[in-house]
Amino acid sequence: MIAVFVLKRLGVGLVLLVSLSFLVFCLLTLSPGTPLQALLGTRTASPELIDALNTRYHLNDPFLVQYGRWLAEVCTLNFGESISVQSDTPVGHILAERMTLTLQLAGYAVLLVIAIGLPLGMTAGIRRGRRTDRAISLMATVAISAPAFVMAIAMLYVFGVALKWFPVYGSGTGWAGRVSHLTLPAFALATVLSAILIRQTRAAMFTVMAQDYITFARLRGLSPARFLVRYALRNAALPVVTSLGLIVVAALTSTLFIEQVFSLPGLGTLLLGAVTNNDVPVVQATVLVLGAAVILINLVVDLLGMALDPRTRFSVKDGA
Repeated sequence: MIAVFVLKRLGVGLVLLVSLSFLVFCLLTLSPGTPLQALLGTRTASPELIDALNTRYHLNDPFLVQYGRWLAEVCTLNFGESISVQSDTPVGHILAERMTLTLQLAGYAVLLVIAIGLPLGMTAGIRRGRRTDRAISLMATVAISAPAFVMAIAMLYVFGVALKWFPVYGSGTGWAGRVSHLTLPAFALATVLSAILIRQTRAAMFTVMAQDYITFARLRGLSPARFLVRYALRNAALPVVTSLGLIVVAALTSTLFIEQVFSLPGLGTLLLGAVTNNDVPVVQATVLVLGAAVILINLVVDLLGMALDPRTRFSVKDGA
């Protein structure tokens, strides 16, 4: 049953990716400017050069013909060549270079979210209504209300410019340099996203702590660490894991703003430059990769939910 569920989800995900790619292709076609203008820039081009560029990049073909050709090449894992961002460079190579940095930034931010949000959310849920709970809830409300780019600019100025604790731009070289350069961007992203985990964990822990089996565990004389981990956190894990899936997706998609602030050459910066220069192959491939990542993350979260809560497996067997 699980295998059937996975195959169905992958099939639906494939349809969504095709629909997404077609929609983005339509929007790029309707947007002002053409790839030809990005290729020529301010140069005065002869008619022969214009005809050669149109023929090389198939710019004069009908819309559906261009999309069909692109889709057929993608099915063979050929994303084409960049038109203007890195001319004549295979898009797959560009994505491979930029994706590494984006994944490192998103992974660093998610680790910080777990390290900050999980213990604070548990503490707030256990001490609901007390000063500790009110203080944590207030911090989470302030953090979730601040846009990621505003938090990034504030941290850049305070810790990068004023205190000079961390670099303010670039990705660094070597392991230590990369960690140093990604610390401020990761904290800026984690500050906003951890508020989501804090609120979700707090609500889940409060619900679990009110259950009878927690009261019985306390009456049996179990240590707080044992009943919190074995009973409370285990039964609160499902909504927490679900929120973590959303946080991972948000970490990947929010890097656009963070990378711009800290001048990081990741997927977000690549996508913005490709849209500005109307580089259709790069935009299409980047959106496709991000869309596939979102679909796979949601699938993994659902499978983890089935493993954590066997009751959800019955919904799958019933076709829900």
